[in-house]
Formats: sequence, structure tokens, C-alpha cells
Amino acid sequence: MRLLTGKPQAPPRTVSRETLAIDLGNGRVVEVLRVRDPRARRIKLSVDERGPRLTLPMRASEIAGQRFVIEHGDWLLAQIAQADSDATRLQPHVSATIPLRGAELPVRWQVARYLRLQLNEDALEIAAPEAVNATALQRALRDFYEGQARADVGRWLPKYLPGLPRAPSRLRYRVMSSQWGSLAPDGALSLDLSLVLAPPPAFEYVLVHELCHLIHADHSRAFWREVEARCPDWRDQREYFRASGRSLKAGLRRLIAADE
Repeated sequence: MRLLTGKPQAPPRTVSRETLAIDLGNGRVVEVLRVRDPRARRIKLSVDERGPRLTLPMRASEIAGQRFVIEHGDWLLAQIAQADSDATRLQPHVSATIPLRGAELPVRWQVARYLRLQLNEDALEIAAPEAVNATALQRALRDFYEGQARADVGRWLPKYLPGLPRAPSRLRYRVMSSQWGSLAPDGALSLDLSLVLAPPPAFEYVLVHELCHLIHADHSRAFWREVEARCPDWRDQREYFRASGRSLKAGLRRLIAADE
């Protein structure tokens, strides 16, 4: 009918994003990412490792959104505190520590012509030019973490393969917003890179969890029996992620400046 009558079609509604500074009325001002989403049906406030996010339906007013944030101010501040991390970006040739396997690893610097990272028994040694590029340093640190994660999984995976119907088709490490791992229908396994910052038993639990999806694709009782047979303390590890997961993800993002 629009073609016959000559009426122009309404422009498609798209997602828009804007960062706002909202005064909570208690002396605290919080930066919130406001997202207008045509798919949203209600106002929603959430917090992840990237910070607070306010999702608004297209018909909701800006004033209604700000009022919603203020009304939930105490909850918001508590969530921000839970998601906070002590990890900061490395400053070239400045003494520091970085998180690895549930502990803080000292960083030792030396001046060199080329950037190189090497893990010794008690420290990460970084050889770098005096004016090393920050982006190159963050990329090298990400590569370092991925190498350590691959080494851990390489030690654990062989003992689980005999009890699986098939091996994962491939394995990749990503910076995930909310998940810790995922298994695609073709058997491709993805793991969150920040897992290497966690204590090894917690990391190994996530690996076991995803491998058990090769047996049961759901979260049925049968699935959890498979998990428990391989990881009897899985409940403890799950509680660890509930308490510290946001901090892990935030710490990794700060260290490697991830935008995924």
C-alpha cells in the first residue's frame, strides 16, 4: 500500500548509545551508558565489567531513565563495588604486579631494543624499549595470557578426552562480556581469557563444564552428574565466579584495554 499511495516508509529504528553522568543525590555521580533499544520492553539497569548500563525502550523518556537510576542508586553502587578490580594498566618500566592463576605476579623490566615477555619462576620479565608503545604492550600482554591459558588447558584436556564422545573441533580464547565459555554446535569451544587470572581449580571447572556439553547439550540433571563425576567441588567453583567473576573480567579489560 505504501508503494501504491506514495507514502514514505518510516526510517528503521536503531540502537543508540550515550554516556551520561547521573547525580545519585548522595554526593555520588556515576557515569552510565544509556542505550535506547527498539527491542527493549522495559527499563533495565545492569552492571558488568565495563560499567553501568541503562537500557531504555524507544518510548521511555530521558527523565524516567534518570529517575530509575536514582531510585536504584544503592543497588548500583553495591554492584559497581563488586565489579571493581585492583588491576591497572601496566606503566612501562614501573614496578608492578599482574594477576595470574589466583595470585599476583611481580613484573620486572629491562631496557631492550625489542619488546619481549618471558615468564620465569617468580616473575614476568619484560624487555622493552624505554618508549614502548602502549598498544603494543597491551597486545603482548594479551598474547602472554593466551599462551598461559593454552598451557593450562593443554595439561588438563588429555585426562578428560577418553570419557567424551568426541574432542572439541577447535579451541579459542576470547574476552567475553558475561559468559565464561561456550560450545558451538560444531564442537568449537570458546573460553573467556580472564579465566587464566582465576585460581586453576576454577578455570578447570569451566573447561569441564563446557566439555560435558559434548555429552549433554542442556543443563539437565544428567549433565550435572557428568560435571560432578569429573569435578566434585564444582559448586564451590561456581560460587567463586559469582563472588569474584566481575572483578576478574574488569581486571583483564584494564590490563589489555579490550573492547570486545
